[in-house]
Amino acid sequence: MEPHDHIRMESITKIFGSLKANDNVNLTVKRGEVHAILGENGAGKSTLMNILSGIYSADSGTVMLNGERKSFKSPQDAIDAGVGMIYQHFKLVEAMTAWENICAGPTGSRILKPKALKKKITELSTSTGLFVDLDKKIRDMGVGEKQTVEILKVLYRGADILILDEPTTVLTPQETETLFSIIRGLKATGKTAIIITHKLYEVMAISDQVTILRKGRTVATVSTQEVTQKELAEMMVGKAMNMDFPSAEGSCAEDDSGPILEVKDLCIEDKECMRSLDKISFTLCGGEILGIAGVSGSGQKQLCQSLVGLQKIDKGEVIVKGENIAGHSAREIIAKGLIRLNFVPEDRLGMGLVGGMDLVDNIMLRDYRKNKGMLLDRKSGIRKTRKLVESLQIMHPGINRPISVLSGGNLQKVLLGREIVSDPEVLVTAYPVRGLDLGVTHKVISLLHEQKQKGVGVLLVAEDLDLLLAVCDRIMVLYCGRISGIVDTATTTKEELGMLMSSIDGECTDD
Repeated sequence: MEPHDHIRMESITKIFGSLKANDNVNLTVKRGEVHAILGENGAGKSTLMNILSGIYSADSGTVMLNGERKSFKSPQDAIDAGVGMIYQHFKLVEAMTAWENICAGPTGSRILKPKALKKKITELSTSTGLFVDLDKKIRDMGVGEKQTVEILKVLYRGADILILDEPTTVLTPQETETLFSIIRGLKATGKTAIIITHKLYEVMAISDQVTILRKGRTVATVSTQEVTQKELAEMMVGKAMNMDFPSAEGSCAEDDSGPILEVKDLCIEDKECMRSLDKISFTLCGGEILGIAGVSGSGQKQLCQSLVGLQKIDKGEVIVKGENIAGHSAREIIAKGLIRLNFVPEDRLGMGLVGGMDLVDNIMLRDYRKNKGMLLDRKSGIRKTRKLVESLQIMHPGINRPISVLSGGNLQKVLLGREIVSDPEVLVTAYPVRGLDLGVTHKVISLLHEQKQKGVGVLLVAEDLDLLLAVCDRIMVLYCGRISGIVDTATTTKEELGMLMSSIDGECTDD
């Protein structure tokens, strides 16, 4: 073994029941290197990193750090060996301050007083360039600040190797660049970073080496400087890939009949009487994709659910064909017959589909009230299901098996396909490609583009600004429950969107 190999994982195999998640996987990472792990959903990326971080134990194979063989039985074993993992969903206590979260856990912290602890963290912060208000509570922090606390937490515990799981999912472009600067700074001090990400352009921007996994096996490890995004995509999926999304043809001009949907001064108040949506006003045309951007918790969920009658609207109007449907339930909106308004929620199994029911019953959920008589017409449901399975290439073990066994990508196809076949006029979609691999993402976006071409008004909530810029006609940015801007994609940039995602006139205040 070369002396500068920081990590070497050889012939790692991990089996869950009949699933071989890792099949003789190999990974070598040099000290001071930023190494990306790429692969489609189910390729084995998270399993491999969970083995390195002590959450799982490998069924076979070896893990070596600095030439020394390791056998982690718990995450604490990995932490003691200098391995720290920063999860996509932060593991922080909202009611505690930054310094309290950073110190929580290590036994050495129990013998030091708060003043000494904060001094120790300040020294770490200064040496790494990771600055945060140590007395600020987590609940009062933005996403970027919380991530900084997470990184400081693992460094405080002695991490020499940092594993970051989808670290930019909820960051603005500016916060992403700040994170990359932090990673580069840590690299300069000899720290090693491993990044799991779906975003190929980020791999090219930050990593030195890339290991590609496919179906639980190692495909290749390549130098970032010697490969293109297209080549990486092809190695991920095992075939040639079209990297381009269907593009927007420009902003949608309203015809003589006006917009298909008009929202005026919509307000929603939460339980503490604070406005989670404040004076939201916009229009949506038929044949338009209107994107919605914003950091997590900016009001995206409340807006989507209020438009389709699942969230109470306290003030404002939702105008459809001259009539205000604000205040009506989802069932009442359907009964009125004014508009075919369909919703694809972000919670696929919790809200969109019933995990214990089979494919047929889930497809029939939208139409069962139209059934005449006491018995459901399952024959037509079976025909519709088989047609949908074939057209969308849904991989399943049988249409009469519980839908919970399907992968995330196939669940999304079922959910989106069910709404599309009911011939919508407006389609509201919340994070339809979240967590999906490249191939399924392209399929989902193509389906939305087909709806646009049919004259459907599509509302698309997504986290990936590059995707929104590529496929939307306009983008509406939410910040603290307000609209900070509505822009044409033809005349804006990702950096401008990032600024809009960060503030409204520099502040977030209540009226």
